[in-house]
Amino acid sequence: MVGIVIVSHSQKVAEGAKELAMQMAADAKIAAAGGLQDGSIGTDMEKITNAINEVMSDDGVIMLVDMGSAIMTSEMAIEMSDAPDKITIVDTPIVEGAVVGSVEASIGSSKDHIIEVLKQVKTEPKF
Repeated sequence: MVGIVIVSHSQKVAEGAKELAMQMAADAKIAAAGGLQDGSIGTDMEKITNAINEVMSDDGVIMLVDMGSAIMTSEMAIEMSDAPDKITIVDTPIVEGAVVGSVEASIGSSKDHIIEVLKQVKTEPKF
């Protein structure tokens, strides 16, 4: 199963997106990596690396990131991982992406298919 990693500057945002996604896809492999070690705002390489390792499988990992240093720190964590070719950052909204990506992963969709679906989520109008 494809793993999902949610990276946000806010621990609460990352954990909240994970919580919502787990309501829709309880069997999904989702990890939240938000905030710094002390809970303050920021991104933490160790948290991101641990999240990747927690959900890594032969099917790969999709990462959802919020902005700025979350992107940069996630890219560094990918480069330092044992399987950088299995990890992809997808440009999609975190909450919607976490829910849709987790549901797709839980039903066995491939990483490439989930990425395509998440690209569509980004363009979905809200009203």
